[in-house]
Amino acid sequence: MKNLKDLTVIILTYHTPKKIIFDCLKSIDRNTNILIVENSSIFVHHKEVLTGFPHVRIICTGKNLGYGAGNNLGIKNTKTDYALILNPDVICHEDFFSNIPFVINEAKDFVIIGCQYLFDKIFMPAGFFNKKKNNEFVENFKINKVNSLSKVEWVTGCSMLLNLKEFENRDIFDENFFLYFEEFDLCKSMIKAGKNVYTSNQLKIHHLGFKSSVSENHNENLKKTNIKNWHYMWSSFYFYKKNYNYLYALNKILWKFIKSFFKMIFYSITFQKEAKQKYLYRFLGLLSSILGRTSNFRG
Repeated sequence: MKNLKDLTVIILTYHTPKKIIFDCLKSIDRNTNILIVENSSIFVHHKEVLTGFPHVRIICTGKNLGYGAGNNLGIKNTKTDYALILNPDVICHEDFFSNIPFVINEAKDFVIIGCQYLFDKIFMPAGFFNKKKNNEFVENFKINKVNSLSKVEWVTGCSMLLNLKEFENRDIFDENFFLYFEEFDLCKSMIKAGKNVYTSNQLKIHHLGFKSSVSENHNENLKKTNIKNWHYMWSSFYFYKKNYNYLYALNKILWKFIKSFFKMIFYSITFQKEAKQKYLYRFLGLLSSILGRTSNFRG
């Protein structure tokens, strides 16, 4: 990679607050191509964004397609060899984009490079599907005994660099997923195909976490929370079923299924409505996935 003109940053939004979008855009080098994909029929900040960032392109999907299909549409509208999938609630470190050409040239044969967090010490930005290998990686990661560019098996999807030359087509994400596990599924398929996935500590981000679609309306936020709980459980079972087998998936999530059922009953009889809804939608999401139904719940 010679310069940032060969990179397109794809930001998938869904009724995202203006401040979240602007903070994200301000952290992106203006020499890059930026494409905002609004996962609805109208991007309400269109005029303001183009006034402040005239180099940004904006397209609307027409309806909420979910993470995978929304980003696939963005990738299909990308002409560069490299794409950076970036959540709108991410702020890139000041050295992020100046480091990208060096990281790409060092990796060379990569298909995906994941980024690392500036402040988050709880969630791992990358790892392995094998439990033993993952535990070893976590221990080394915590004491900084990993290389600046480390080969891994999965990275988180809030910020991931894609080498589009390594993909046969632009339908990169499995669109059966609506929300959650898309990046793990993508990484799993790439590892199976013998391709290389890395994480780089030269690409640092501040991930605000779940801020991209927060509303000031309490009821609207509850609805979105129900959708997230439903799809988290649906996607977890579908991921294990697809990448392993049905019995493996059932064994993996059976305890969560039972736990959700009894917690739903408990919070019902103790009149804790919001807690009840959390486990109700987790239970329903898992049940739907176990029965082989599509991820069609939208709240």
